[in-house]
Amino acid sequence: MTELLLGQVLSFAADPFEAGPEAARLDEALVIEAGRIAAVGAADALRRNWPQARVTDYGRDLISAGFIDAHAHYPQTAIIASWGKRLIDWLNSYTFPEEMRFADPAYAAEVAARYLDLTLANGTTSVCSYCSIHPASVDALMSEAQARGQRIWAGKTCMDRNAPEGLRDTAQSAHDDSAALLAKWHGVDRLSYVITPRFSPTSTPEQLEALGGLWAANPSCLMQTHLSEQLDEIDWVKGLYPNARDYLDTYEAHGLLGRGGLYGHAIHLEPREKARLAEVDASLIHCPTSNTFIGSGLFDMGGLKAAGHRIGLATDTGGGSSFSMLRTMAAAYEIGQLRGRALHPAELWWLATQGSARSLLADDRIGNIAPGMEADLVVIDLGSTPAIAQATTRAETIWQALFPTIMLGDDRAIRAVWIGGTPRG
Repeated sequence: MTELLLGQVLSFAADPFEAGPEAARLDEALVIEAGRIAAVGAADALRRNWPQARVTDYGRDLISAGFIDAHAHYPQTAIIASWGKRLIDWLNSYTFPEEMRFADPAYAAEVAARYLDLTLANGTTSVCSYCSIHPASVDALMSEAQARGQRIWAGKTCMDRNAPEGLRDTAQSAHDDSAALLAKWHGVDRLSYVITPRFSPTSTPEQLEALGGLWAANPSCLMQTHLSEQLDEIDWVKGLYPNARDYLDTYEAHGLLGRGGLYGHAIHLEPREKARLAEVDASLIHCPTSNTFIGSGLFDMGGLKAAGHRIGLATDTGGGSSFSMLRTMAAAYEIGQLRGRALHPAELWWLATQGSARSLLADDRIGNIAPGMEADLVVIDLGSTPAIAQATTRAETIWQALFPTIMLGDDRAIRAVWIGGTPRG
């Protein structure tokens, strides 16, 4: 069935950090054929050219590429919004006990379904998630996403030290389990495997070396890990890797630095680290609600974007305090204000869609509305609550109409979600 969707269709011709808000454009309609965008343009013209299409009229609602969450921990779904704690305490008090439960495939399947339901309700169509050390946790998320037709990235989290018994693998088993899961899932339908050392403190040099070798042998995969989230974490890394030049060097020395590397947080970077990350065109993933919730620090969006870094946006659930990319955009705006760089609504929306797609090296497929792109869409009600509606009625531009939803919106703003050209939820 050919679908014709009417509404305010938002797309980007360029990065608004570089080209300004004019990088965005508004159209009146789009056509979907065989799960992809076939055309974007004026409603009357598309009606004439596709007279057989089934029409869905969203009125003045905004039609956008679906949100893309570039860094999440689906096994932490049940512990989101747990009180307090710094990073290391959070892992020991909440994360590790909960991830132990994913040894049970039935529990993993239950949480995977719940997690994708929660993200879908918030307009997220693609995610890149850490799983637990258990292969069954990867199978659960991949299977659930496959059944929904989603494009996702996921990988088994690897840890062979500084984790409790039952959550540790070895250098060899991390390599072998990851290789087997990669062979099973990578490139199947819309699924991609991600090589996933949690972070340097929970991996020995031998494990990092083994995973670096696996990445070198499978360069079509992404690699995800954490980098410079908190100052006490950095001190811990220095003690564990006394010969490393800096935190990034613990990855670089073991083959885990390169294009397609996703480095979560990246708040407290040294000049050498910034230069090397830019040089290899790695991706930095900004996790603003997590950074504030566990007191990590303020990401330098303005400085890093000006230096040409590839940056995505993410909830980092459950250290992040919301499943909503709207709330994540709002937190990114607030952090930008504290850093002295107010992010424009166009920049925020781009980060949650095209920016995250670029960080995952998938911006040729998802994250924008243009002919040939996969039809993953979110439809936004720009007057979803009385507080938002009273602001929207005074708006003179699309950005004035959209910004109240960024700052105040929640799942009530999500009118519809399309995945692969099919309405969901």
